[in-house]
Amino acid sequence: ACAPFRRLHLCNKNMVKMDTNNNDGKAKHKLLAEVCMAAKYEGDSIKTHYPPHQQIYGDSPSQICTMLARSFADIGDIIRGKDLYRGNNGKDKAQKLKLQDNLKEIFQKIQGKYPRLKDLSPDQVREYWWEENREKIWKALTCHAPPDAKYFRQTVCSRGKTPTEGYCRCGDDKPGNDKPNTDPPTYFDYVPQYLRWFEEWA
Repeated sequence: ACAPFRRLHLCNKNMVKMDTNNNDGKAKHKLLAEVCMAAKYEGDSIKTHYPPHQQIYGDSPSQICTMLARSFADIGDIIRGKDLYRGNNGKDKAQKLKLQDNLKEIFQKIQGKYPRLKDLSPDQVREYWWEENREKIWKALTCHAPPDAKYFRQTVCSRGKTPTEGYCRCGDDKPGNDKPNTDPPTYFDYVPQYLRWFEEWA
């Protein structure tokens, strides 16, 4: 599958430069901070570039939540080592490889620090980390989402009974008034990347 244009410019440059040193034992927290920063930059980028598109094509506000969900899922694939996009030139490809090498090293250090992870495979450790932190990453991604932006599906929010109220978040969760234990209103990050890309191109 060919990567969509949105994926070509995903804002994850800070993750390439992550410090893999774990001398202070804080690799897990440093990784989360870097991923949240990348998510925030990506959310800001989508918010900046989406309004002109919306004016031309008349899309509903829910579309920006869908775009954020797609980038959220791509970030999840990068973290879990499942990203299909390998770069569009030599320099870009080298950065992608460096990022994955950095992530492998960081997750090895995280696994070594936490005994409960010792029996997991490297891929399982990455899946575990993503599941534990996806809520925080979605909040970072949507911290500047428009107040009237509602996700088009209700699947996750209260088991489909409560729609997103705004900011692409479930219930009354919103920037500046974050509610704990609020799931992202999307399962895109558990759909295979090539299927998401096919749907996005369609």
